[in-house]
Amino acid sequence: MKKAFKVITNVLAWTVLILALLITILVFSSSRNNGVSNLFGFIPMTVESDSMLPTFAEGDLIICKQIDDITSLQQNDVITFWTIIDGQKVKNTHRIVEVKKSESTASFITRGDNNPIDDEIPVYGGDLIGKWTEVKFSGLGKAVNFLRTKTGFFVCILLPMAIFFLIELYKFIVTLIEVKRPAAEKLDEEEIKRRAVEEYLAQQKQKEEAANAAEPAKAETTAKTEETAKTEEPAKAEEPAKAEEPAKTEEPAKAEEPAKTEEPAKAEEPAKTEEPAKAEEPAKTEEPETKEETDAASEEEADSKNS
Repeated sequence: MKKAFKVITNVLAWTVLILALLITILVFSSSRNNGVSNLFGFIPMTVESDSMLPTFAEGDLIICKQIDDITSLQQNDVITFWTIIDGQKVKNTHRIVEVKKSESTASFITRGDNNPIDDEIPVYGGDLIGKWTEVKFSGLGKAVNFLRTKTGFFVCILLPMAIFFLIELYKFIVTLIEVKRPAAEKLDEEEIKRRAVEEYLAQQKQKEEAANAAEPAKAETTAKTEETAKTEEPAKAEEPAKAEEPAKTEEPAKAEEPAKTEEPAKAEEPAKTEEPAKAEEPAKTEEPETKEETDAASEEEADSKNS
């Protein structure tokens, strides 16, 4: 798609350039030949009236050819010639209706296809400009007249030519860059490879330095861990002994609790049924009461004696 666009752009650019050059030649040649353009024997003319309707109309561009032998002209040929109209010398294009020949010269009676009468002034060999080649371009004569002005020449000729040359200069520069690019690309590839190798070596060196710097730190950390392990071993050995001490103190308390609540009741039941002798044992608990009574009695006896 891009290639097709480039081809179309180049064709249009060259077409505009060629047309601009042709129009430039026509403009300059017309200024040198009393306003008559001549390009390799061909003369473009702009129709300025409707006197030749319906053959061609005002504003059409017709192509005439330079006449080398006036004797070749015949009736019904359309010729362009100089004539006088309203006191001014102008160009006119009409059809030959009659040819008048003499021994040394020839003259032509002309008339417009849209006119009812012949032209008043005959046409002589010195007045002839060209013969119509039956080629016309409808409406193009107005554009040619505009190009002959200063504004039209600048807008339609000079400006496109300047743009065309700028485009071609740009293409030339791009071509030179593309020609030099392969060598530059080779140099760039070698430079990239060299830089990549240098970066790789620098990274490896940094890794080695980091590893060397990390070795003393690892040794210190291992030594510290070993020291902390040694200091923690006796502490760990003492911890079980400390844990056993509260177990020893708590065991009697746990043993006393069930003895206070349930065991005495269970022990009394068999005592009542099987061991009658044990029923007398509470008498031993009453001994302090008999001693007190004896002491009281002895005291009473002593008081009585004293009295």
